[in-house]
Amino acid sequence: MKSQQSKYPAVLNVCAAAVLGLGAGAAFAGVSVTDAATPAAQGMAVAAQTDRIIVKYKDDTAPVAVKAGKVSATAAAASALQAAPLSSARKAVLDRAGQQFGFRMKESHRIATGARVIKLDRKVALADAAKVAAELAARDPDVEYAEPDRIMKPLLTPNDSMYSQQWDYFEATGGLNLPAAWDKSTGSGIRVAVIDTGYRPHADLSGQILAGYDFISDATIANDGGGRDSDASDPGDWTAAGECGAGEPASNSSWHGTHVAGTIAALTNNGSGVAGVAFGAKVVPVRVLGKCGGYTSDIANGIIWASGGTVSGVPNIAARAQVINMSLGGGGACDTTTQNAINGARARGTVVVVAAGNEAQNASNSSPANCAGVITVAATNRSGGRASYSNYGTIVDVAAPGGDSGAAILSTLNAGTKGPGADSYAGYMGTSMATPHVAGVVALMLAKNPALTPDEVEARLKASVRAFPASCSGCGAGIVNASAAVDAATGSGGGGTTGPTVSEAESNNTLATANSVTTSGTTVNGTMGSSSDTDYFVVQVPAGKTLSAVMTPNSSSDYDLYIYNNAGTRLALSENGTGAADSASSANTGSATAARYVRVVYYSGGTGATNGKYTLKLSW
Repeated sequence: MKSQQSKYPAVLNVCAAAVLGLGAGAAFAGVSVTDAATPAAQGMAVAAQTDRIIVKYKDDTAPVAVKAGKVSATAAAASALQAAPLSSARKAVLDRAGQQFGFRMKESHRIATGARVIKLDRKVALADAAKVAAELAARDPDVEYAEPDRIMKPLLTPNDSMYSQQWDYFEATGGLNLPAAWDKSTGSGIRVAVIDTGYRPHADLSGQILAGYDFISDATIANDGGGRDSDASDPGDWTAAGECGAGEPASNSSWHGTHVAGTIAALTNNGSGVAGVAFGAKVVPVRVLGKCGGYTSDIANGIIWASGGTVSGVPNIAARAQVINMSLGGGGACDTTTQNAINGARARGTVVVVAAGNEAQNASNSSPANCAGVITVAATNRSGGRASYSNYGTIVDVAAPGGDSGAAILSTLNAGTKGPGADSYAGYMGTSMATPHVAGVVALMLAKNPALTPDEVEARLKASVRAFPASCSGCGAGIVNASAAVDAATGSGGGGTTGPTVSEAESNNTLATANSVTTSGTTVNGTMGSSSDTDYFVVQVPAGKTLSAVMTPNSSSDYDLYIYNNAGTRLALSENGTGAADSASSANTGSATAARYVRVVYYSGGTGATNGKYTLKLSW
């Protein structure tokens, strides 16, 4: 069976501009200037431990949504089965697996995927938790998967150097080109879920916050006197020295979710404070991060709930968020629990935007940046080049302003060092700050064209970027251009360009015999003639332009998409599953026109004139 990683390689790593705690949990895409000198290894030590594993049995199902007053016998039985504790036989196998490594384990609770959270009697290294999970899976053939419940940390970089102007919105060199976009869209009617530390009420967010939820299941991490509940407000995430692990310094509350929310939707044209990228949109706060970070299982519940899925014991969201912002991350591969939650969100039509991470390393080592189906965001500085801390690599889709030394991102905050204090503003820097810029632009796009699918949003966003004015290797297709992205959403520019429809001409099985496509917006009607077929198409991409390719197979087939340069070096790929569209892009950052070869390859499913059909749209 094909890997779910799609065009994103596998490896998780935290987004910590200048410091994010690397490791197995979620981390802010940024860090304070004073924290910036903290050795990354300390963050890794904390995030590299857990006291829980996630176990999914083959016959366990997700919660059944039941309308009030209409509980069928079938639904009632399904709900009762879903809530049932482990059988004595399974408990015995669980106990034996734990005993093999000297652990005592007990069931804690169920999550929205149908999986069970199993609590260990102490915190252990992630590697040891993985061994226990593997032992359980080996002993019990009914286990679908078992994996550590990793702790993620917020991805943020607070900066005490404030700026009176938001250069990241309007400056021609490093900005987002927002003023031109606001003439066409403000994000009205769009809901953006901020899966983060929660929020603080703030004058510049008045009326912008919708009802959210607190999914933190551990009372200590929650720091609000209890576990999960309907109050998504942020009580603070300050920590004492050593509280998150040996050698970890004390830290003040970050109010990270409040900073992210302000970038997305702060009140604008109200005569005070800062502006928001999509100030016509609303924010749904989903609290999953507290003291020392947050668990993967809680984050998965937050993703599922925010996108309109069902979480047992939690009222369904009133109206799903069309966009999810996750400025968090941890080290390692994209785990099954997170990927399944993202898959569900995408299936319900929600666009998932995530931070690339702040360790100045390949983003393939950061999760959820390396999960399939997300828009992964790198950070640029005021000069439009890669920020010093930003992760990079082939899995990065686009870049946006994240700030850097001497030029931070100004947004809403709270003055409390531990518990809440007065409203304030602060400059932070990190991929945590770049990500809400992109989530906000996606909201602007969806407000103009709510029918766009997550794949279409990604393709049009990438096709409408502008070239980097400074060095930004591995930063994706380009810097997000808000105005062009809104045009692309409605078909008036970028990936939305409408061109002719042509038919594939065989034989085109090599670079030398590739079909030439000369008009942006062209749709090719193609056919996979056999299971060994491969089709090439060549585009001469002008300097400064980005080629966007979207391949849609027939509903019963799985074909894959690749882009190469003239030398045959692969530049981009997308490998989604049966019936799912693949999208990939490649920017020409040179000074002359360059050839790009787009390849469609058979993986599984139908072939021939009737069952092997696909469409390929090429725009630049």
